[in-house]
Amino acid sequence: MTIKHMKIFIQVYRTQNITKAAELLHMTQPAVTRAIQEIESYYGICLFERIRRRLFATESAHLFYSKSLHIIDVFDTMEMEMRNGDKFGVIRIGASVTLGNYFLPQLVSRFQKQYEDLSIKVIITNGVNLQKKLLDNELDIALIEGRVGSEELHTEQVGTDHLILVTPPRHPLLEKQKIKLEDIMDYPILLREKGSTSRALLDNYFEMRDLQISPMWESTSTQAIVRAVSYGIGISFLPKQLVNVDIENGIISTKDIVDADFTRQHYIVWHNNKFLTDAIRKFIDLCKE
Repeated sequence: MTIKHMKIFIQVYRTQNITKAAELLHMTQPAVTRAIQEIESYYGICLFERIRRRLFATESAHLFYSKSLHIIDVFDTMEMEMRNGDKFGVIRIGASVTLGNYFLPQLVSRFQKQYEDLSIKVIITNGVNLQKKLLDNELDIALIEGRVGSEELHTEQVGTDHLILVTPPRHPLLEKQKIKLEDIMDYPILLREKGSTSRALLDNYFEMRDLQISPMWESTSTQAIVRAVSYGIGISFLPKQLVNVDIENGIISTKDIVDADFTRQHYIVWHNNKFLTDAIRKFIDLCKE
């Protein structure tokens, strides 16, 4: 018993004629007759009585018709959803804090206009957590700044950004004609938590320069660090995109460090074995624009 058997039966039931059903189904008359016989044999029933070269549906046929309609409807719905699975269902997207605040909202907004029936779930966390979730198949794709460590993850660059020195207004460093990296070592430093991509970049950079930093303040929140800097608690390095408004409003200040460049790359990341639906590929293309 197959779905094809049911579809053949439905046409025969509706037309009450083997020849007409065969024409509608683009099948031969013997093939249609054989399908009906196979159903009757399978269930041990009679579907049609053949009287004076005409077919008359039996009570078993009426019951089988109503059940077959329901099964075919469910099957066709499943077929449509499976073949258009990227227009339904859920895409799980992760982003690190900078990209989740600055880059991701406009991407999701544009994407949802094209895939209105598709649900999008977003997680914003640090880079280490995002990589773990990709490896554990808890995310489909992620936007991450900086280096991705696992060889099981595929990365494609989609942009860059910069970490800049931020200080309270009227800080002594701002009075220097040129600030060098070693100059900041005399002041309390406030940084993102271990595991964040910005923290990893800074730790590696300072280690390469044989400078040891021990932050007096660590936070998962960029805004918490901005507020702390604005109150004169210390200095920090934060993504330029996230603090531009605070600098323009005079809440914090900045100045270039002449011997350091904290540029980092943005990547769209997914597992090497991840099946990419058309919708996910479209989102990746949006990220690259």
